[in-house]
Amino acid sequence: MTHDTYAVIGAGPSGLAAARNLQKAGLPWEGYELASGVGGLWDIDGPRSTVYESAHLISSKRTTEFTEFPMRDEVADYPSHRELLTYFRDFAATHSLADGFTFETEVVQARPSGDGGWLVVSEGPGGRQERRHAGVLVANGTLSEPSVPTFAGSFDGEVLHTSAYKSPTVFAGKRVLIIGAGNSGCDIAVDAVHHAASVDLSVRRGYYFVPKYLFGKPADTLNQGKPLPPRIKQAIDSRVLKLFTGDPVRFGFPKPDYKIYESHPVVNSLVLHHLGHGDLAVRPDVRRLAGGNVEFVDGSTRPYDVVVLATGYHLHYPFLDPALLRWQGRGSAPDLYLNIFTQEDPNLFVLGMIEASGIGWQGRYEQAELVAAYLAARTSAPDAARELEARIAGPRPDLSGGYRYLGLERMSYYVNKDAYRSAVRAEIERLR
Repeated sequence: MTHDTYAVIGAGPSGLAAARNLQKAGLPWEGYELASGVGGLWDIDGPRSTVYESAHLISSKRTTEFTEFPMRDEVADYPSHRELLTYFRDFAATHSLADGFTFETEVVQARPSGDGGWLVVSEGPGGRQERRHAGVLVANGTLSEPSVPTFAGSFDGEVLHTSAYKSPTVFAGKRVLIIGAGNSGCDIAVDAVHHAASVDLSVRRGYYFVPKYLFGKPADTLNQGKPLPPRIKQAIDSRVLKLFTGDPVRFGFPKPDYKIYESHPVVNSLVLHHLGHGDLAVRPDVRRLAGGNVEFVDGSTRPYDVVVLATGYHLHYPFLDPALLRWQGRGSAPDLYLNIFTQEDPNLFVLGMIEASGIGWQGRYEQAELVAAYLAARTSAPDAARELEARIAGPRPDLSGGYRYLGLERMSYYVNKDAYRSAVRAEIERLR
C-alpha cells in the first residue's frame, strides 16, 4: 500500500513544530510517539522523560515560546514542567495535531524504501507494523540517552544518572556527590541541600553562572536587539556577571579556561548562594571510586552514600543507519546542512539537533518551517529547491557567530542563536 504522508517521529516541541508546519503547507503527515500524549520530555510521566519534580525552564517564556502561540501572561517567567506540558497540550489541541499521532508507539527502524520513499517500522499496542512514507522528519530529541562515564575502582553506594532522578527525597540523610556542574547538576544540588546530610559538586573545569534576573527582568530578555560582536559581548557580559554573582573561583570553582558563551552557561545563581552558606562544597575531578569513598585528583578522599552523574547525554537515533546522517558516532554530531539536511537522502530531515543559548522553541519551529517550505518548493518552485539541494551538498556554513566553542561532544551541534536563525530564515525566503 502506498502512503504519501511524511512521518514525524516524536511529539515533543520539535515534533509538534514539524506537524504544524507540514499542516500549514498542506502536506499530509502521520506521527509516531512513544509516550501516551504530546509534550516529549516535559511529560514527567513519559517513559523516557528526563525531567524532575523541580524542573523549570532555564530560559524565560518570552524567549522560548512559539511565536504563533504565546504563553499566557499568568504563566510564570520561568515555567515548571507542569505548565509546559499544559502549553504543549494546548498548542496541539488548538491546531488539532494530536489526532495525527499514534501514541504509545516506538519507531524501531526507519530506512529508505528503494523507490524514493521511506519504510518506518514501529511497535505499539497493535503489534509490529511497517508503513511506507514519502519521507521522515526525525524529532525524537537530544536528551534521552544518558552519557555514563566509567571510573577506576568500584563504589559500594548508589550511583544514578540525572536521567533517573525525580525527587530530592532520595537524598534524605545521605552524603551526596554530584559529578558535573552543568544546569541539571546545579539544579539537583540545590534540591539536595534541603534533604541530604552533605552535598559536594565534583567539577573538571570552571563555569559561568548567569542569574535568571538582571535589573528586575529575565536576564535573557535584555539585549535582544542587533547582536553585539562576540568580543564586545563577552567583555560586557562577563563584567556584568561579576557585579551580580561575584567570582565563582572564590567558592572553589576553577577559573574557566574559556571565555563566556564558548560553552553553555549555567543559569543558576542559587548554587552560589548555597556555596556561600556552606550548604555545598566544590571538589575536584574524580580519580577513582574506592568502596564507600571517592578519591579526587588532588589526592583527597571523602565518604559518600550516593553519587549522581550529571554528565549529560548522547545524541541518539537508534532507528537510523548512521551512514544516512554521515555520522561517526559518539563524540561527534551528524554531518547535516544547518543541522537538518543530509546529502545522503533528500527525504530525511533531523529537527531539534541544535543547542544554543537563547535559541528557544521558535528556533526549532523555524527548522520545521524550512523543511516544509523545501518540500512544498519541490512542486511550486523546483529551481529554488534544487538550489538548496546544491547547498546541502556543498560546504557547511559557519554557524558559530564568531565564538570559539569548546571541542566537547555536547558542543558538537552547538550554534550561535543569531547566526543560525538568520541562516535558516534566509533559506526559507529563497524558497518562497
